[in-house]
Amino acid sequence: MSHESTVPGELGDPAVRAAEVAEPGAVTIVVPTFDESANIRELLHRITESVPSRLPCEVVFVDDSTDDTPEVISREAQDCPFPVTVLHRDEPVGGLGGAVVEGLKAAGSDWIVVMDGDLQHPPSLVPELVAAGERANAGLVVASRYLKGGSRAGLAGGYRIAVSRGATWLAKALFPRRLRGISDPMSGFFAIRRSAVTAEVLQPLGYKILLELAVRNRPRQVTEVPFVFQDRFAGASKSTAREGLRFLRHLAGLRTASPVTRMATFGLIGATGFGPNLVGLWVLTGLGLHYLPAEILANQLGVAWNFLLIEHLLFRERRRHRRWWDRAGRFALLANADLVLRIPLIALLVGTFGMGVLPATALALVATFVLRFAGTEALVYLPRRGRRTHRAARGSRTARRAR
Repeated sequence: MSHESTVPGELGDPAVRAAEVAEPGAVTIVVPTFDESANIRELLHRITESVPSRLPCEVVFVDDSTDDTPEVISREAQDCPFPVTVLHRDEPVGGLGGAVVEGLKAAGSDWIVVMDGDLQHPPSLVPELVAAGERANAGLVVASRYLKGGSRAGLAGGYRIAVSRGATWLAKALFPRRLRGISDPMSGFFAIRRSAVTAEVLQPLGYKILLELAVRNRPRQVTEVPFVFQDRFAGASKSTAREGLRFLRHLAGLRTASPVTRMATFGLIGATGFGPNLVGLWVLTGLGLHYLPAEILANQLGVAWNFLLIEHLLFRERRRHRRWWDRAGRFALLANADLVLRIPLIALLVGTFGMGVLPATALALVATFVLRFAGTEALVYLPRRGRRTHRAARGSRTARRAR
C-alpha cells in the first residue's frame, strides 16, 4: 500500500496545487540503482500516484545492480502511464555519480529530477521541485533537509547524522562561493534544467553528484525546497567507510581543479616528501652506506611517496590516460632530473650573474619546481593523442525501454 509523505510543499499544499509549470514542463526522473529490486514496485507506484497527473514525465533508471533489479523494473513498468527506460551498465564507472551523469545524457525533458531508488526521497515532491524552478527562473532546485520544514529524520543513528553534518560543513568550507545559497550540498534529491547541464565537464566519484554539479557546472540561479528525508522502504544503506574515503578524494579533486590550486597542492605534496627522504637517509647511513649513494636512494623514497599522493589526491581523474608503470617511470625521471638540473643552474646564477649562494639556491628551487610541475602535468598526466578522454567510453552500456 502506498505511503503518502507529509512534508511541506507536497501534494496536499494548496500553494503547490496552484503552482503553474510552464510548458513544455515535462520532467525526466533519473534514478540510479544498485540492488534495489525490493523498492522498485513501490517507487513506480508512488511516482504514478503523484507525478503524471500534474506534469508529463518519463523515468530513466541507470542500473549497476548485480541482482534482478533490471528485470523487476521491466515487469513493474508495464502498468505505468509514462515511459520507463533501463540503462544497465556493465562497468559502474564513477559509482552512483557516474550513473547519474549517464541519466542526464539520456534525459529528453526540459527538467531532470535526480532521486534515489530507496524512497528516502518522496516522489510526491517532484512536481514542486519543477514548479519552484519555474517560479524562480532557476537552473537548479535543491531539496534540502536543512531548510525550515525539512528534516533528516531518515538518517539512522547519531553516527550517520554526525557524518552528514560534518561532510556538509567541510564541503561548504572548501567551496564557499560555489555553494552559496545551497544549504544541503550533500542532498541527492534535486531538479536541474537540461540546458544548465554540461555533462562533459563532470568527473563524478561516488555518490555526491550534486556537489560535483554545483562546483563544476553551477547554474547562476539556484533555489531550494524543504523536504523530509525518510526511512528506506526496503534494503540496506549503501553508505560505507569506503564511500566516505571516496567522498574525501572527490573533495580533494574538486578543490585542486584550478591550475593555481593544483600547483600549490603539488608543492605541499612535494614538501611532505622530505619526511620519507630523511628517514631513508638516516637508516641507510646508519647501516654504513656512504652519504652520497644513501642520498640518491633515499630520494627515491620521497619520489615514491610524492607519486602516491599525487596519484590519489591531485591527478586522480587523469590516471586512465596511461598505465601506472608508465606514469611512475615518467614521474621518477622528472623528479630525479630536478636534482641534476638544480646544481648547474645554481652554478650559472652564482658564477655568471654574480648572485649569492642562498638567493641563487632559492631561485633554482622555484624554477625547477615550476618546471617539474609543468612537466608532470604535460608528460605524465595529459592524455595522449587519439586516446579517449571520457571514462564512459571504457564501459559498455545496455539500454532498453521497459514498456
